[in-house]
Amino acid sequence: MSQYQRKLLNGTYWADTAERMIRAGTSAALGAIGTGAIGIVDIAWPTVGSIAAGAALVSLLMSIAAGAGGDPQTAGFTTGTR
Repeated sequence: MSQYQRKLLNGTYWADTAERMIRAGTSAALGAIGTGAIGIVDIAWPTVGSIAAGAALVSLLMSIAAGAGGDPQTAGFTTGTR
């Protein structure tokens, strides 16, 4: 089994990936809502959800791409300590 395959089977890696996806999705949703919304019913929720899901998907793909290198315990590209 390659180092890449071992990394993708690591629970810490997937916890880190999930954290990154949630952070990216939440940030995108907040950006999509913006400050121009007057009330909660004025927000186009399907659009906000679509943007947040897209950002989370991009984050997932970046974490998988980072699996080929970087720190074997996380979903990051860097190998340095945090």
